[in-house]
Amino acid sequence: MKKEQRTIVYDEELRIEAYRLEGIVQPFPNHFHEYYVIGFLENGERCLSCKNQEYTIHRGDIVLFNPGDSHACVQTDGGTLDYRGFNITKEVMRDLAGEITGRRSLPGFSRTVIDDEEAACSLRLLHELVMSGSAEFDKEETLFLLLSMLLGRYGQPFEECIPECREEIERACAFMEQHCTERIHLDQLCRCANLSKSTLLRAFTKEKGVTPYRYLENIRIGAAKKLLEQGAAPIEAAMATGFSDQSHFTNYFSRFIGLAPGAYREIFLKKEGTGGGAHEGK
Repeated sequence: MKKEQRTIVYDEELRIEAYRLEGIVQPFPNHFHEYYVIGFLENGERCLSCKNQEYTIHRGDIVLFNPGDSHACVQTDGGTLDYRGFNITKEVMRDLAGEITGRRSLPGFSRTVIDDEEAACSLRLLHELVMSGSAEFDKEETLFLLLSMLLGRYGQPFEECIPECREEIERACAFMEQHCTERIHLDQLCRCANLSKSTLLRAFTKEKGVTPYRYLENIRIGAAKKLLEQGAAPIEAAMATGFSDQSHFTNYFSRFIGLAPGAYREIFLKKEGTGGGAHEGK
């Protein structure tokens, strides 16, 4: 079986993160990101669930995740996954949308899985330019052409991509975001939302696509990523973001991000912003 390899590069000029997964058998549990994800399946077949819908994705498919879209996937063909992707923060996407549409507001993708050969060609080209450390302006040009294509064909106002959430659930989310570094009890969430445990769990999972605890873990992982990018040691990031121990933190981080915390930190310790390295899966 092909050996797992995971490569991540942060492009300082474009302010986006590019990554490539090769030979991956690891399933990814239900989770969400605070940023946009644009990905391209190069090889393999996976069952993808996103926002309570299921898809079978194949070679050539593009996946589009808005911030907050809960999703999970598992290999279904007995083989391995080869995948290229980009992570784009909301701040950067807002700037790009302003350049492209003239409106500096967050866009949203109306579809999760698309089969678009023209967009796939642009995505692959951009990915190769970023991974190779290109300093030419065709890199930025390709990014604008790709996003213009995707937003023109599959874009809509970001607010329309967010399902209505009851006020009680939003209060629970706000509480977890404010106290994510502390130990939180289910009783606290129930008091905050003024719901019983059973009602809270059912309503929260229906609205957010993940359980309250998984939502909390995602918030902590997002905060830990920022600390690692700033050079914090994994143990420091773990303790600062509310994880009980480094082993627990490493396990969750690797499952959600697909890379160990130390390997992720190394990317941002490199002096050259366009540099990157391949790391063996652990």
